[in-house]
Amino acid sequence: MHYGSNKRPVTVITGFLGSGKTTLLNSLLPEPTLVHTAVLVNEYGKVGLDHHLLRQVEEQTILLGGGCLCCTVRDDLVKVLRDLLNQDQQGVIPVFDRIMIESSGLADPAPILFTILSDPVLQHHFSIDLVIVTVDSVNGHLHLDRQPESLKQVSIADKILLTKTDLASPETIDSLKMRLRTLNPSAEILEVISGKVQPSVLFRPNPAGAGNGNPLDGRAKRPYTEQSHAPGTRSISLTFDHPLDWTAFGLWLSMLLHARGEDVLRVKGLLDVGEEGPVVLNGVQHIIHPPQHLKDWPDQDHRSHLVFIMRDIDPTEIMNSLSAFQNFLGAQPVLLETNMSL
Repeated sequence: MHYGSNKRPVTVITGFLGSGKTTLLNSLLPEPTLVHTAVLVNEYGKVGLDHHLLRQVEEQTILLGGGCLCCTVRDDLVKVLRDLLNQDQQGVIPVFDRIMIESSGLADPAPILFTILSDPVLQHHFSIDLVIVTVDSVNGHLHLDRQPESLKQVSIADKILLTKTDLASPETIDSLKMRLRTLNPSAEILEVISGKVQPSVLFRPNPAGAGNGNPLDGRAKRPYTEQSHAPGTRSISLTFDHPLDWTAFGLWLSMLLHARGEDVLRVKGLLDVGEEGPVVLNGVQHIIHPPQHLKDWPDQDHRSHLVFIMRDIDPTEIMNSLSAFQNFLGAQPVLLETNMSL
């Protein structure tokens, strides 16, 4: 409960694609003080992957796929939160005392806050306590230069977490901090590596005095429109009919990122490479994180799942390229879903 009321706090975690939102949640959720947290994960495509990774540490994880919470699935957000309340009151789910919402990397946080604060039921049961924005130290300047969604996210933050600071130079980090302070002087900026931050630090009152769980600070009242807010953005979700040749796939992906890396906003996947468990693929633009080999699959579906979120790349180009490479990959790509501009 929050600020002496019986309302459950809602923490919104946002940040551009690949900036470390899921890594942050994976680090936070095992903390004893957050053991009764329910998690909502919003992904751009209908075929989500992040909730599988989070479910390893938090069973009460719900996927909201098929679009951004700020526009196409706002009604779903209301429904899920109301359902959680009903199930909690009926005792059919474990008691939760906090909700964390991981938005898609392309979401504008303001409509999410507006939705919770304006719904006649939700406003009596939930309060917004914090908007946390993750900013990739390596790509932060590029995102702010080219992606208007990144500017919106930073401008509304209570806390800005600079991620991947171990991969960026001190000069880059300092200049990024200076830019972020100009964009949002009231937000507290914290440096984190691999999502490691103490809840006592993350949830402490903001020294600058902004936000601090006050839902009346005007952020949720900022005007917004219903139309597409990320023109030219498309996603494609696909699988393969056989296990992949890992080396050949790595070569294909390297060639793609060399040619169109700045337009590949995000690539992530759970890949069947013929081992007992899947390989977790996680990349943003030109940077691919070290692949993680899991011991087990998260559910009964043991097929590869690969998702690209791109700007100004036709999804058919990805399918055609993979099909042309299938003899080396040892597997034929199978389309699961395409998603056009938000």
